[in-house]
Amino acid sequence: MLSPLTHDDPAAIATYRLLARLGSGGMGTVYLARSPGGRTVALKTVHARLAADPAFRTRFRLETDAARIIGARHGAAVVDAYPLAETPWLATEYVLGPPLDDAVALAGPLPEPTVRALGAALAGGLAQLHSSDVVHRDLKPSNVLVTAYGPKIIDFGIARAAGDDHLTRTGAAAGTPAFMSPEQAGGQEHTPAGDVFALAGVLVFAATGHGPFGTGAPADLLYRVRYADPDLTGLPPSLVPLLTACLSKDPAARPTTTALTTGLHDGRGDFADHLPPLLLTDIAHRATTVWLPHPHRLPAPADDPYAQTVPAGSRRSSSRPLSRRSFLALGGGALLAAGGGTWLWQSRKAAEEEKLPSAPLLGDAPASLWSRDMAVGDPDERGLPLVIQGAVAMVAGTGIAAQDQATGDSAWFCTVETSAAAVTTDGKQVYVVPQQRQDAYKDFGIHTVDLDNGDLRPAFARIKDLNANRYSTQLLCAADGVVYLAGGGGTLASPQKSYLLAVDVATGREVWRLEVVNPERDTPYVAAAAVRGGRLVTYETGSEESTSRVAVRDARTGVTRWSRTFPNGLGGGIGSRPCMDDDHVYVASESLVAHRLSDGSRAWSLAVGEREAFGAMTVRDSVVYALGRLGVAAIGASDGKIRWREQGTGAQANEQTLERVPPVVGERYVYTKIASGLSAVDLKTHRSSWVFQTDVSRLVAQERDGRIFAVGEDFLIALPLQ
Repeated sequence: MLSPLTHDDPAAIATYRLLARLGSGGMGTVYLARSPGGRTVALKTVHARLAADPAFRTRFRLETDAARIIGARHGAAVVDAYPLAETPWLATEYVLGPPLDDAVALAGPLPEPTVRALGAALAGGLAQLHSSDVVHRDLKPSNVLVTAYGPKIIDFGIARAAGDDHLTRTGAAAGTPAFMSPEQAGGQEHTPAGDVFALAGVLVFAATGHGPFGTGAPADLLYRVRYADPDLTGLPPSLVPLLTACLSKDPAARPTTTALTTGLHDGRGDFADHLPPLLLTDIAHRATTVWLPHPHRLPAPADDPYAQTVPAGSRRSSSRPLSRRSFLALGGGALLAAGGGTWLWQSRKAAEEEKLPSAPLLGDAPASLWSRDMAVGDPDERGLPLVIQGAVAMVAGTGIAAQDQATGDSAWFCTVETSAAAVTTDGKQVYVVPQQRQDAYKDFGIHTVDLDNGDLRPAFARIKDLNANRYSTQLLCAADGVVYLAGGGGTLASPQKSYLLAVDVATGREVWRLEVVNPERDTPYVAAAAVRGGRLVTYETGSEESTSRVAVRDARTGVTRWSRTFPNGLGGGIGSRPCMDDDHVYVASESLVAHRLSDGSRAWSLAVGEREAFGAMTVRDSVVYALGRLGVAAIGASDGKIRWREQGTGAQANEQTLERVPPVVGERYVYTKIASGLSAVDLKTHRSSWVFQTDVSRLVAQERDGRIFAVGEDFLIALPLQ
């Protein structure tokens, strides 16, 4: 499973510390690696000779896009990627499970219930690909990983858009001969029906231990694939009719992935319920191995004149501790049960249930309108969903993904390396600052996205004398034809200065620029901003994070009208966006305070005890809805008096939720994130009517059509706003 690093393997790639080799071949090397935050990933690099080939670089980018499309449920979620690096690399989640060929070698031909569950899940994964007009073209047992909660399809090195032949030579057959479709073996177009043919071959192998066309020289295999009948010896009789149809030489005669899913499995039971005990034990062993000491780096050969010494500090482990949830999600809990695959499955299942949409816990929760797997990233890096022109967009995987608001179908995808903080919208356009890899002091460009096809348009503005790589570089908001951004000046080695800028979208010129100075004299960070009534309202915090402030500036000139500093409360006094209406801006600190937007004077203050501790807030229809440890409270925006408090068990929200997830208010419910899911508190009874179990980190409402968009670690979901 794991092999030692060689003497010439790097100690790290980007921010990922390399631990061991997972495999190496003609295309490149795959490493087991760990991020500074403790996340374990499989990091794939390509050989230098291939990286110099522009066509291969294009293929590598397409592989990354295909891995993003299939999503975390059916594939290995894309964590990070840099196709433009000198040595291109792709980091995905480290999947805890053996390849299907290893699973069959270990446990023998799989029982029929296992094969049926496996086939139905794989058909669902292919359907996800095909819905975006992508075909895999190399589905085989070694490209299917068997985990306790379902199979995952990997290795999209020759995947491409259906009908796109520009990366394949005319008449050339790319793929693995034993599992090719007849049309692929003949150098013709490989359609989704070709993936169905390959899937049938994979299932024959899983059920019998041999492929449908045997083994041998590639030329012999290609001939049998095109002209011979498949060998179905040992296949359970009930599977013969369906898989025979899938292996038809005529693509039009093969069933669809939907028909396959229906014909293979009834959907009952969890996937792990269908796995043999020996396979579950192997999965537990793999989860344990990833946390054990890794193989030592192999020494350089004695006669190697180019041997290099790995820098002493390069193997330093991350000092950031793993949370319990991260520990379970990475399989670390298996250390507590080295002999039990069943226990591991329960731990994995619990971790999955924390983050994926599932059944209501209380009351009659509505069904989701749609949900999509998306590699959205760590909680600290997730931004609000951008609601724009019939689509909802998020920074995900290797760019910005937009889904149709009504159906969840892919609207467009913009391939750009950026972060959630560097993307914003005014509801009409998406603005983005691409990230630059160099650590040098640089200028940067502001771009827009073509909303028809997702292309990144040329920069409409160049911002000079700011560093594009600083954490403080961010697009704050956009309104009335102006984009507002924050950035850091100076070099990485010199003291930093923070700036606020306003840039005219039509001309690309700076309207104004000013230095942001924190009264506490530490480096300020602009955490959130919004424009209302010609005023730019910002929430700012110092690097010491002991105090924050709210500042109101003239949106046209940048002149500061007023600012107020306050000690950080439970939610840091800020949140994901300013809470304000036409009259006040509201801040939760040691007290809940309403400042008049006109001059900053205090309109009212509501004292709260440590037990109450309000955090994130939303204001609607002259009522402030504040989330606290005791649940949500409704407070009059004009007088600061509590109208009502949530009755019953209360919010049960953790500190992170109180800080980051403001409530969303509809006509019937106020929606709050609590520990066990998304709670709908009835505006009349003041009690939670239902809880939808989903681990969300951001919520945004689209009131016109009555939708809520919620973002989790690896999904975007739409729910009705009631």
